[in-house]
Amino acid sequence: MKKSISLRLFASVAALSMLIVSAGCGNDSSSQSESSSESSAPDSVSDDSSAADTSDDQSLQKVLDSGKFVLGLDATFKPMGYTDENDEIVGFDIDVAEEVCARMGVELVKEGINWDTKEQDLNAGRIDCIWNGMSVSPSRAEEMNLSEPYMSNAMVFVVPANSDVTDMEQLSDKIIGVQNGSTAEEILMASDIASTITEQPMATNIEALQQMELGIVDAVFLDSVVANYEITSSGKDYKILPDGLEEEEYAIGFRKNDQALRDEVQKILSEMKADGKLGEISTEWFGSDITTVK
Repeated sequence: MKKSISLRLFASVAALSMLIVSAGCGNDSSSQSESSSESSAPDSVSDDSSAADTSDDQSLQKVLDSGKFVLGLDATFKPMGYTDENDEIVGFDIDVAEEVCARMGVELVKEGINWDTKEQDLNAGRIDCIWNGMSVSPSRAEEMNLSEPYMSNAMVFVVPANSDVTDMEQLSDKIIGVQNGSTAEEILMASDIASTITEQPMATNIEALQQMELGIVDAVFLDSVVANYEITSSGKDYKILPDGLEEEEYAIGFRKNDQALRDEVQKILSEMKADGKLGEISTEWFGSDITTVK
């Protein structure tokens, strides 16, 4: 009797052990399957995400597909980009952009814009970039994807050659012309002399200089690049005051997310600097290579 009970008990224990082992094996298989599924899922998502990030920026491809690169500019900004006597838009920036487009294999389209609303034109897609001696500023760096600076510039006061004004302190109580919506206007209004002068905003630097020639404003606050060009190349009877307010740098502005297009233009500019083409263009306009591209 005891033997029979023992045998039945042994059989029961053996059966129970087999069930436990079988269940354990099933769990291991299930866990391994789930683990394998979980470990492969992130890789798959990561790959898709990476591909999406790359494919999202079609800025360069759109330009290449259209065969056109639309450059927005204030077409009165000598010598960077302006309309000449033949009604053609020319300038240093234009010559550089033409070479960049030639190397990209696309056509340069020059689009005159209102400088005061340039960001709206860019973000609305009417132009691909703003390339026109545009000074770098914190607000512009926030609103646009800027290239690396390609030229240095200083903000200066210009007066008629026969003016009695010889320095910035003597501008007190004077009317100062400045381009509306420019960094020159921002700098002038933030300066220590802002409270002692009368600011006269103008649509363009050329208009401001013309108003000075007519005696409507006493001085103009603008880019030294423009002032020097007007004096040396256009023969204007102006003088630049020895003390200005601030030094700046020029850069090209792209839409915030257009990284691929921005990088391609930057790469070509660096190649042009290295092979001497950029220096050649600069020398034609300024007498030497004054560009700062690396």
